[in-house]
Amino acid sequence: MKRFNFVKLTRINDLPRSSGVYAFKDNEGLLYIGKAGDIRGRVKNHFQQPSYRDDLFINKVKKIGYFQTLSEIEALILEAQLIKKYQPRFNVIWRDDKNYFYVLIDGACPIVSITHQPLQAQKKKKYIGPFTDGRALKKTLQLLRKVFPYYTAKHHPEKMCTYCHLRLCPGPKADLKEYRKTIKNLIGVLEGKKQKVLRDLKKEMKTSSEEKNFEKAAKARDKFFALEKIISNAKVFERQDDVAFDWQSTNTILKGLLQTQKDIKRIEGYDVSNTQGINATASMVVFVNGKPSKDDYRKFKIKIAGKPNDTAMIKEALQRRFTHQEWQEPDLILIDGGKPQLSAALSSARPGIPIMALAKRNNELFLKEKKNPYLLIDMPREIFNLVLQIRDESHRFAIKYHKQLRQKELLG
Repeated sequence: MKRFNFVKLTRINDLPRSSGVYAFKDNEGLLYIGKAGDIRGRVKNHFQQPSYRDDLFINKVKKIGYFQTLSEIEALILEAQLIKKYQPRFNVIWRDDKNYFYVLIDGACPIVSITHQPLQAQKKKKYIGPFTDGRALKKTLQLLRKVFPYYTAKHHPEKMCTYCHLRLCPGPKADLKEYRKTIKNLIGVLEGKKQKVLRDLKKEMKTSSEEKNFEKAAKARDKFFALEKIISNAKVFERQDDVAFDWQSTNTILKGLLQTQKDIKRIEGYDVSNTQGINATASMVVFVNGKPSKDDYRKFKIKIAGKPNDTAMIKEALQRRFTHQEWQEPDLILIDGGKPQLSAALSSARPGIPIMALAKRNNELFLKEKKNPYLLIDMPREIFNLVLQIRDESHRFAIKYHKQLRQKELLG
């Protein structure tokens, strides 16, 4: 495997604007490995808008290493290989085996799935990973399935399924030899052996053509070009907000509003969702230095029953949240609601944590220290944007979980 290209901290602008993998290094070794669609932009983000996790090591960084890749999918795969090889300190600290993602290839007629926990190696099981980004991995598998159709369940119906009609499944009576060859190619791509897979497809295309098996040659040709196109052009990473965001300015305004000298880094937003009190849920979203920290999101299935009572639901969610001593304490809490919800939150949260409540009607912002609410529209643009973003995100996350529970109930 090639070595990282390293640059000094003063030469961040020499980093490429392409996709790839980057690494932070101190005098003792590698601290952290990450991936990016734009290496320079992502590395700058670590320093300009550090998360609470970045704060643990960012001041120790002496050099920055990088590998360029031709695509985001290759960056995702290379990141997994390098983390497995080097075991950087802060990748290991933040994740244990349960939280990494692995692709599981299982069975004599292989099925493909994503799992968190690789078990002890077994003869017919193969694990590929670890991957840090489940969303990107899932999207990559969905795209590769168009080239290499695979099973996701042990038993296929006797008739064609939906995925068969979409050409994403081998069908009820697949040729096992050909299917295993397909899975071998899929594994090759996921293990970073794309060029070998492409060479094998090209060889198969040529051999089949010479044998005048033009249908087989055409299938190999189509796979060859489809694989090249997907890997070269697919965007599988979440896009970073390109708009300049001055968190220091926002933080200063927030501190003045809350009358505190403490920096506001971690903000938790809460909302509830229910249908006439049924399948009630509450969400907890987390923003660190003004940006969503989705690994820290949490959801609660509300236990109180009866008529819908948003105030009681918020109270339950916060009481349950503060039973978790292992979760980092927030510097600020934002509740969706008015005075009643604010009072419920104040009685449930840990004393000393500032709390705000945003009422939907007229977007009024309630604080404990103020008798009358602020009108959000009259507040500085930084606060206006941040509060609405957190409120909307907590609302979206609560509704998403509520819909999942309703669908589960409808399906029995």
